[in-house]
Order: sequence, then C-alpha cells, then structure tokens
Amino acid sequence: MSDRNAYEQKLRAQLDELQAEVDKLKARARRAEAEARIDEDLERLEARREDMRRKLDELRHAGDEAWGDIRAGAEDAWRAFHESLEKARSRFK
Repeated sequence: MSDRNAYEQKLRAQLDELQAEVDKLKARARRAEAEARIDEDLERLEARREDMRRKLDELRHAGDEAWGDIRAGAEDAWRAFHESLEKARSRFK
C-alpha cells in the first residue's frame, strides 16, 4: 500500500470518527429541544390548572345571578386545561 493510500484511509477513518461525534451531538440537541418543548407544555398545563382553580373559587363565591356567567368561563377554562393535558400526554408517549 502506498503512503498516499494509507494517508487517505487514515483521514477517512478520522473523518468517520468526527462524523460519529457530530451525530451524537445532533442527537443530544434533539433530545434537549424535545425536553424544552415538554417543559413548556408542562408550564402551560400548570397555568391552565391554576386558571381552573381560580374559576372554581369564583364559582364557589359567586352569587346566584353571576353563577351562569362564571360557569361559562369555568367551562372554557376546563376545555383549555383538558386540551393542554392531552397535548402533554401525547408528548410523553
């Protein structure tokens, strides 16, 4: 084998090793991005849960006349909370 061929094979092997490292870094970056999206979903879910808790408190303290209006807001909050929960569940599958 000539020096040229040996040198070319050596560089090709080094390039392959470097590409493997790049691939590992890309995989880590994708995992980190996915975890960040999950964290965002969980934060959104917590905010929706807190909205639902506030609506429940409003319902508890509302007079008979305001109850119907507050109920509609509570149902909207419940739907938003449920949608956020389903989105978070789908990310964990």
